[in-house]
Amino acid sequence: MEKRDQRNAALFFGEVVESVPIFVRELVAGGVAGGFAKSSVAPLERVKILFQTRRSEFQSVGLLGSFKKIARTEGILGFYRGNGASTVRIVPYAALHYMVYEQYRRRIVQDFPGIGTGPVLDLIAGSFAGGTAVLLTYPLDVVRTKLAYQVVGSPKLSMKGLPHADQMYKGIFDCFSKVYRESGMRSLYRGVAPSLYGIFPYSGLRFYSYAKMKSYVPEENKKDIVANMFCGSIAGLVGQTITYPLDVVRRQMQVERLSASNNRELKGTMESLVMIVQKQGWKQLFAGLSINYLRVVPSTAIGFTVYGRMKSLLRIPSRDGNPTS
Repeated sequence: MEKRDQRNAALFFGEVVESVPIFVRELVAGGVAGGFAKSSVAPLERVKILFQTRRSEFQSVGLLGSFKKIARTEGILGFYRGNGASTVRIVPYAALHYMVYEQYRRRIVQDFPGIGTGPVLDLIAGSFAGGTAVLLTYPLDVVRTKLAYQVVGSPKLSMKGLPHADQMYKGIFDCFSKVYRESGMRSLYRGVAPSLYGIFPYSGLRFYSYAKMKSYVPEENKKDIVANMFCGSIAGLVGQTITYPLDVVRRQMQVERLSASNNRELKGTMESLVMIVQKQGWKQLFAGLSINYLRVVPSTAIGFTVYGRMKSLLRIPSRDGNPTS
């Protein structure tokens, strides 16, 4: 009786799931994968942002010292400062990223059959999917960075146009409203150019590398968790190493009004790159990269693996050559 009830429940669940449009199921699968992956590495993300934005009190003590300092001054919750905004951003971002990737992929296969279904297809579809997702969710990334940049117990931050009492952001919505009051939507898209320059190659390389690595995995092991985790790790490392300097530029542009170390505003992306090298040294372009490697390996691996599992659970049709299947 119990087995029959379980079988009937599974059939009912399958019918309900298959009644939902595929793109909605892809949105759900991508959102769950992104939120799960991002929250799992939130402490490393917090320290990485503090390194990238030149919080001297953290750069001087290194990785382990930074963890101890945050634990001592802010407690366990300090490791997740800004993670609320990060999760609010990453869930719709990942949902859009994976769903739009699938849609672009289908359209490219239909309209340009000569490209084939190999890794090159994933490079193109992944690149455009990343750009689309960034444009639609970028303001949430700005808010996340500003919240993560704040350190409880530190001196009040110097911000143009704001009295001391209002300098610290009290939460996501408080940060959103104050940033918007600075100069409207323009302030919410500060640093979007290097984000787009970076996301096109990063997202494309990530999907390409994942597909390429999986092409070497025996057919009977393609759904194995360990194999998926390994392929995802390599994909994240390749994409992040190549595009990391642009991520540093983006972070500094996002928090420049909070940072006392900037004597003038960062301008365009290339000018900002040159200015950082001249004033802070070329090593600053890779500040926090070692932490990012520790973050990217589990994050990308978990993201791809969870997305694949969610596709199976939500009965999203798999296609030959699709790296997420």
